[in-house]
Amino acid sequence: MRSTLLPLAAVAAVLATAAPSAHAKVTVDPERIVRDVKTLASDAFEGRAPGTKGEERTIGYLIARMQDVGLEPGGPDGQWLQTVPLLHTTLGKGTMAFTGPQGRMPVSLGKEIYVSTLRPDDAARIDKAPVVFVGYGVTAPERQWDDFKDVDLKGKVAVFLVNDPDFSATQGEAPFGKFGGRTMTYYGRWSYKFEEAARRGAVGALIVHDTEGAGYGWNVVTSPRGENYDIVRKPEDLTSLRLQGWIEGDAAKTLFNRAGLDLSQLRAAASRADFRPVPLKGVTFSADVPVSHEQIASHNVIGRIPGAQRPEETIVLGAHWDAYGAGEPDAQGRIYRAGANDDALGLAGILDIARAINAGPPPERSVVVAAWTAEERGLLGSEYYAANPVYPIEKTVANLAIDILQTAGAANDVVLVGKGQNTLEDEMAVVAKAQGRTVTPESLPENGLFYRADHFSFAKRGVPVMLLMGIAGAADLKEGGRAAGQAWIDQYTGNCYHQACDAWSADWNLAGAIQDIELAGTIAENLANSTRWPEWKAGSEFKAIRDESKPVRR
Repeated sequence: MRSTLLPLAAVAAVLATAAPSAHAKVTVDPERIVRDVKTLASDAFEGRAPGTKGEERTIGYLIARMQDVGLEPGGPDGQWLQTVPLLHTTLGKGTMAFTGPQGRMPVSLGKEIYVSTLRPDDAARIDKAPVVFVGYGVTAPERQWDDFKDVDLKGKVAVFLVNDPDFSATQGEAPFGKFGGRTMTYYGRWSYKFEEAARRGAVGALIVHDTEGAGYGWNVVTSPRGENYDIVRKPEDLTSLRLQGWIEGDAAKTLFNRAGLDLSQLRAAASRADFRPVPLKGVTFSADVPVSHEQIASHNVIGRIPGAQRPEETIVLGAHWDAYGAGEPDAQGRIYRAGANDDALGLAGILDIARAINAGPPPERSVVVAAWTAEERGLLGSEYYAANPVYPIEKTVANLAIDILQTAGAANDVVLVGKGQNTLEDEMAVVAKAQGRTVTPESLPENGLFYRADHFSFAKRGVPVMLLMGIAGAADLKEGGRAAGQAWIDQYTGNCYHQACDAWSADWNLAGAIQDIELAGTIAENLANSTRWPEWKAGSEFKAIRDESKPVRR
């Protein structure tokens, strides 16, 4: 899809009609945003992969830009950088196969299977490990749910369904609603499933891919091409999983059929609380794959506007700087997967929000601007910060994150990710109304976007969060309505998400993106000049964590 180009000079005019000037607390500069995106997404930055020359150039550029907008160093010990020690692994060419009653079923990386490792071993070896189907792989005592029952997974390969038990359940046939209906819970995330398999001593974990359940296609699953990253861990804290990843949907059906099982029937059974794991009788999995591994020092880049009255109280604006580096040439010969939208646009947005806030009177509270590393590798930079915070988590007022914005034009609404989680959605509604917009809940909550960006590292430690993400739901565009908004999502996720296609284009219409950036900036500035503490709403899984630290806040 080619969106209708709106010249940058006209963006301000469009926004003026959407946002009464009396309420425009933060106004950003589209020209500055474009310059940052074009620079960060250029070939000189080599796709911004952690631990590469692309990282060196990226963090240098970000420090310079933070200095330009008047920030002070906000990292540990008054530095710009927080070092994040990472393990980087890459699989080489090896052999992987299932063996069962009907003989050997070889599988190859990126075709029938996609796996990687988070262990610093020279080879990923699995020798004839039994294979067990564990349904959705959920252990949730608070929901009276246990998919594992008493089955021992030690030394075995666990096969999971993506998402959680409500995803394919229907009312009257299954206990629809224990997991939020079609809204994904954290139990539906691939990261939870791998962690649960490791807790139980499995040597391998495979999730059956389907596009609807995952929220993205097989091309997105395979885009890292055998690479993975993790925070460096002590030997006793390493995962037991030699290999973890996905099995392509049709390949999974074939595997189950060869074991005399019907995957569709098992999928239905897994939606019930009485489900028990099902061994694939006589089926084993073996692998012998060389692994190259290294420890690298990556970096979060952190700047700060100190609060004039309550500097210990902090609002964090976050976006991730990493993308996917170099890969195979696409049809146009492009090798860098530069993440122009994901997330150079988010970076440009938070930088210009900081410029706008810093241009006014000093805020009462501190505003921190954080560019996270290794988001694409599992939210690792933000996770490292949240586990090793520079500013106390208990007095972090909120984390506002920008990660992908629609580039198809001005919108009549803003899309809310995580409806019902916390009172920041009420702040969003107030600011959106002042812009002449409404709030629309995300259209596919079953995709679990609330758990898939850097704000989640803060959420699970109790900090109220807000995510702006353009693929969370079809925007009601001023030109073309919601159909045009959905067409943009389909084009972006189908062709460009994590691919070389995610590049700067003169066809971008940034009016809608600017609306969202200014909304986030206005909320940040309003919080920075108030005594309000956003709160989690009743029913949120993060409320109890925040409530524990309530006495330290005014």
